[in-house]
Amino acid sequence: MTHWFHSWRAAVRIARRDAWRAKGRSLLVLAMIALPILGVSAADLTLRSAELSTEESLSRSIGTADARLRDSGYGGVPIYQDPPGEMSTPVADEDDKVSSPGPKPGAAPLASVLPAGVTTLSDSSGNAKLTTEHGLLQTEVRELKAADPMANGLLTLLDGRYPQRADEVAVTEHFLDTSGLKVGSSVGVRGFDRTYRIVGVYELPGELTTLQVNALPGAFLAPYAKAAEKAGLQPVDIQATQLVQVPGGFTWNMVKAANEKGVVVISRAVALDPPARSEVPLYQKDGWTPWEQSLAAQAGVLVMVATVVGLAMLEICLLAGPAFAVGARRSRRQLGLVGANGGDRRHIRAIVLSGGLVIGAAAAVVGTGLGLVLTYALRPVLEGYIGRRFGSFDVRPLELLGIALLAVLTGLFAAIVPAITSSRQSVLASLTGRRGVRRSNRVLPLVGLGAVLLGAAIALYGAVISDHFAVVAGGSALAELGVVAMTPALVGLFGRVGRWLPLSPRLALRDAVRNRGRTAPAVAAVLAAVAGTVAVATYTASDERQQRAEYTAVLPHGAVSALVAEEGGRDAPAAREAVQRLFPVDVRADLERVSVGRADCSMHDGSEGCGRSEVVVPKANECPLWVSTKEHPDPAQRFSREEARKLAKDWRCKEYDDYGINVEGGLLVADAKVLKVLGIEDAGAAQALAAGKVVTFRKPMVDASGKVGIRLITDIPAADEAQMEGKEPPGRVVSLPAHLVDDGRRSYGVTALVSPATAKAAGLTTVPLGALFSTERMPDSEQRQKLDAALAKIGSDVELHLEEGYVSQNDIVLLALAVFAGLVTIGAAGIATGLAQADAEADLKTLAAVGAPPRVRRTLSGFQCGVVATMGVVLGSAMGVLPAIGLRLTEARQQQKWYEQALEENPAGAAFLGDPPYVPIVIPWETLGALLVLVPLGAAVLAALVTRSRGALARRAAT
Repeated sequence: MTHWFHSWRAAVRIARRDAWRAKGRSLLVLAMIALPILGVSAADLTLRSAELSTEESLSRSIGTADARLRDSGYGGVPIYQDPPGEMSTPVADEDDKVSSPGPKPGAAPLASVLPAGVTTLSDSSGNAKLTTEHGLLQTEVRELKAADPMANGLLTLLDGRYPQRADEVAVTEHFLDTSGLKVGSSVGVRGFDRTYRIVGVYELPGELTTLQVNALPGAFLAPYAKAAEKAGLQPVDIQATQLVQVPGGFTWNMVKAANEKGVVVISRAVALDPPARSEVPLYQKDGWTPWEQSLAAQAGVLVMVATVVGLAMLEICLLAGPAFAVGARRSRRQLGLVGANGGDRRHIRAIVLSGGLVIGAAAAVVGTGLGLVLTYALRPVLEGYIGRRFGSFDVRPLELLGIALLAVLTGLFAAIVPAITSSRQSVLASLTGRRGVRRSNRVLPLVGLGAVLLGAAIALYGAVISDHFAVVAGGSALAELGVVAMTPALVGLFGRVGRWLPLSPRLALRDAVRNRGRTAPAVAAVLAAVAGTVAVATYTASDERQQRAEYTAVLPHGAVSALVAEEGGRDAPAAREAVQRLFPVDVRADLERVSVGRADCSMHDGSEGCGRSEVVVPKANECPLWVSTKEHPDPAQRFSREEARKLAKDWRCKEYDDYGINVEGGLLVADAKVLKVLGIEDAGAAQALAAGKVVTFRKPMVDASGKVGIRLITDIPAADEAQMEGKEPPGRVVSLPAHLVDDGRRSYGVTALVSPATAKAAGLTTVPLGALFSTERMPDSEQRQKLDAALAKIGSDVELHLEEGYVSQNDIVLLALAVFAGLVTIGAAGIATGLAQADAEADLKTLAAVGAPPRVRRTLSGFQCGVVATMGVVLGSAMGVLPAIGLRLTEARQQQKWYEQALEENPAGAAFLGDPPYVPIVIPWETLGALLVLVPLGAAVLAALVTRSRGALARRAAT
């Protein structure tokens, strides 16, 4: 045991001395290992620090209180809740509750569930549009006495103080940055005659990007709600909660008692000591079980993490292994002396392995140390990125030790092959510096070829027969590993090209072939990176082609819509003027919509006093496949499969493309300009509008007398109930003569079009909706920013859309992939070139001695780098296309299967399912061209530029 310890201690000392002598090579390997370790350790520290303990979470949700009480929203009926207070449901089934006769109870009375002797603090919130330097800003308003000790932890004061008077507010830092205001500024509210002075700045530790203002209880929300109601604005929804402190804590029994009155409770005592599952009534209810990650899901995550870590270690070992091999060859005389003085093969292996151990340990210390320092130093940046403050800087020594151990193992694994190779050298060859004749391994290429054939067969099976992506991915991965195993033999095949090359590339290729132990790992590393990049790029390009084919434009190319759906279109004129002023507008078409009920109702508003309109489909024109009855709630069940397929081709069952302008019922009030903006060239349509007719784009909308009916519905619940039961919805119907544009013409969501004069003559009440615009040219970025700023000053939310056609989101992805693969390729090729120069220094000096010009050294270095990059890129590109094609073929089969299954289950679906799925396969030739040509060329040029023309004179080696 002592002998083993002393021999390894001597080996470590020798390795440490050699690492210090070859500082450049050691730093290179150390950086390769330390960088991933730095990233993993920083990620571990960030995730652990961002993960809050139960106490920290409670501090941010209930402060120092014992509990927070809130209305469940179920009208005060008894409920069940889970212990954390995140899920709740009525005790009675929802259907029973809805269908039960009689009036529904009101909101849950929070005060009635409070035990005696409690201390309370109200915490309410609502939303309002506040005036800023730029216009109006939708902001959350929170009424909470933040200076109360019970609120400690909910807010963090950054500057100034919390409000102490009714006309004061504090604001979040994000609100201050967004609004352009500052401490001391006054802030107003739309539709409210009061102003408030900003006296402080705070942040929410768990939500750093929240727009919020804090006021004293009763100082803002209640008076603003009254003012909004009086001004006809949208009702203010106030969410009221109570923070309470109870002697002895808020127990689980008290929580269940509060649930009986419809109150949800977040309790500190329950969160810290949750009840058993059997004591939670919610979990005993059918369909309600606490979500827990299954063992299979956990195993899947572990396998995924292990795969990523394993691939990263393999990549590092492939790049670092040649460095250790070159170091061992440079130290072969020293290793020979060890053998001459009685050392055996295990001592030589120990020395080389100790080199990996020393550098791995150094990389572990440097990587984890830098990860710790950088995470601590960048903590505010990381908190801003994830949007919440860390609970504490959580350092897990065992986890960091495991990450550090990973670096040590990576160094050891990278040194295994060089250690075995060095131990097989004879003492005489080591002392004389002869390399001897090394025969390449003939078994490994055969194993690799078998893996390639087997992996290709598995991937082909997955693409043609199986429906599982994992089969294709597994087969492709096996084939890629087979190519990696065949890399030494493939490098030898590349060497046959050298006979037709000039001197410098021939020397570079010969050097790469003769030193396959150094070249093959670098080529394999490039192969792995390029294969992954090409696979993702091919899949991404194919998916983009599919998305482009499936894209449906909202408007004609270059057209603009600016719609104001809320508050009766009050701010629609301002939106129209802003677009007209700031965009290169060609034609402007003002839009209106039919309004039923109160004039201040928003579109699709189902509140009391607000109705809606719809275009009537005559009974004779209704598609039988879509009409449900009490006997047949599912219309398709009324017909046989053959009858349904036949009816699906009936003109009444034609499915129209309604994607486009979002207007209620598809009925638009506008003049003939809208036809020009929408690109509808129909002279008869413009004449029909002028003649007082309704222009429709749907044949089923026109009855036998050539008219279109517009139903005005005031009782929305009754209308919905009638539609569910198949009855005629209640409401007055206005019939107008119709003009049918070519059936099937794309109308961008417009079902029917009526002129303002015709609507007024028919007794239809209209309100502004906005406008459509055609543009002379596509607006540039500056014009869009100016328009966004102008619309931000308008009180209402403006639905703005500029139709740019399909905009690829993957160009930056493909570019990033190409850059990543290029960097890995240049890095791996550069490492191999640097090692080749260190390994072949004697050959370079010989060339200089026999009269070779200085530029030979540069050109040789460039070609050495280019050779490695070219071989890796060519092999990687060939291997990367295989999994992408397999995955796309599998995806095509799956989508076709789903399409046919949908038709089989519902033959009526042929009317709206559309064409069979289109799943193309696209090769990204631009990315491949960049990888195959530009990357090797760039690597070669870069290597040539950074290489010195003349080498340093060498001292005669001691004999």
